[in-house]
Amino acid sequence: MRSCKPLLLALLLVALLGPLMVRAQPYPSKPVRVVVTFPPGSTPDIVGRTLAMRLQESMGQPFVVENRAGAGGNIGADAVAKASPDGYTLLVSTNGVFAINKALYKAMPFDPDKDLVPISLLATAPQMLVVNPALGIDSFKVFLEHARRSPGRLSYGSVGAGSASHLTMELLKSNAGLFIVHIPYKGFPPAVTDLLGGNIHTMFAIIPGVLPHVKAGKMTALAVTALKRSELAPEVPSVAELGYPQLESLAWIGLGAPAATPREIVARLAAETAKALRSSEARELLGRQGFEVVASSPEAFQGWIRAESQKWGKVIRISGATVD
Repeated sequence: MRSCKPLLLALLLVALLGPLMVRAQPYPSKPVRVVVTFPPGSTPDIVGRTLAMRLQESMGQPFVVENRAGAGGNIGADAVAKASPDGYTLLVSTNGVFAINKALYKAMPFDPDKDLVPISLLATAPQMLVVNPALGIDSFKVFLEHARRSPGRLSYGSVGAGSASHLTMELLKSNAGLFIVHIPYKGFPPAVTDLLGGNIHTMFAIIPGVLPHVKAGKMTALAVTALKRSELAPEVPSVAELGYPQLESLAWIGLGAPAATPREIVARLAAETAKALRSSEARELLGRQGFEVVASSPEAFQGWIRAESQKWGKVIRISGATVD
């Protein structure tokens, strides 16, 4: 029996110290899953893959992108919210998941404020209001006049309920007293296809996604949702100069993780993200997508989410916007 005591003691020490030894391993020590809540080829996907590639280079482990689209981003975000909070499941998503869906959906499978922790606001971008040329509309003023004369006869597309393209139009409708029918799509490409085909009349969209069609005369650009003109389309007036500064609206993409993810992991990911996205190569790549790199701290991103939640929650209440 005496000879067994050292062995039993050793086993006891392993049992006690094992979890500590596992926790003491440097992060990351295995592949990291990055859930993007939109389809491959979408702007969030491009941003997510750009970030994943650079984090993989700087942190020495694979960062594997997994696209889980649907329900305005809720499907993928729910999977992240319910994942182990160990830093090995991350979320790349948009305004809807982090700030808007909670006011837009009658029931949510998770609570973004309680079940997710913000890591970094990655990038922001203004949008462009475009119309099908067949309408014969060549200015923002004429667009408003036409819409007021034809309540319910115009339709607009969005990349999904709760997206910036959806709520920006709802904000315009509320401010200008318009009635335009909402047609939600699952992502950007089908919405653009239907606008080009005349199946819908107008939409707000990320500038690079529609600018080639504008230059080709297949769409007419009326405004950009910023306080100043865009360098990508300097000939298109801003909503501020058109007398609607309250229409300033930015599409944005953020990085998050399950709540209770260790603070040191969140801080490291935020620092590595800032280093990765502020490089000239990343800025140039995302700039071509119409996005300006932010790469904020977790605290700044939390404040941004709070402000956006208040702004768009009010729009949803006033307009009665829903996912139905």
